[in-house]
Amino acid sequence: MSSTQIPEPPPPDLPAGIPKLAMRLLVHGFVQGVNYRRWLQGEALSRGLCGWTRNRSDGTVEALVYGDPRLVEDLIRAARHGPLMARVDRVHAEPAEYDGLIEDFRIEATVSV
Repeated sequence: MSSTQIPEPPPPDLPAGIPKLAMRLLVHGFVQGVNYRRWLQGEALSRGLCGWTRNRSDGTVEALVYGDPRLVEDLIRAARHGPLMARVDRVHAEPAEYDGLIEDFRIEATVSV
């Protein structure tokens, strides 16, 4: 007999007047070729966050994450570990601007830096 996992309900919406948070992440380590971006996308979507992630030509992974500040911070903590095959050396996180045009979480094309 197989068991069915019941997903956790999403956290309640933020009280009125509490702004959402946008953060830019730069993930250093062995994070390309190990499904880090796909993993990060799944983690963000499971938290109801918006944004994007992409590889950079310098070997890092970059992301823009937007949403409930508690969930953004939770994602940043998870990003410090990453998927099983990754080795995350550090995650640099800084406040970012969010234009509101992305309502999901996308994997973007690699960018040259």
